[in-house]
Amino acid sequence: MPMSAAELQEVEFEVSVLSPLSRVSHIHEIEIGTHGLLVNKNGSRGLLLPQVAAAYGWDRERFLQETCVKAGLMRDEWMNGAAIDCFSAIVFAEKQFHHSLAT
Repeated sequence: MPMSAAELQEVEFEVSVLSPLSRVSHIHEIEIGTHGLLVNKNGSRGLLLPQVAAAYGWDRERFLQETCVKAGLMRDEWMNGAAIDCFSAIVFAEKQFHHSLAT
């Protein structure tokens, strides 16, 4: 259903500009709050942005599990031959923009 004009004032926009992907060889390379994840196995892919794990208070393993779920995979597929890539993001949020204009 399309958004109504009345709903527009309640919407906040955020844009994440992603860095190039980097293959993860060990999960300790993943930094919560800094890295986003892309999990890929048998043509199924799931991506979660860096801010997601930080917002939910996830550790590395939970972040990997939830990215697998996003891909439509079983939660532990990251341990069973899935390709794991990480990336960083520069986030532009409407709130940040309005805040910087007010100061």
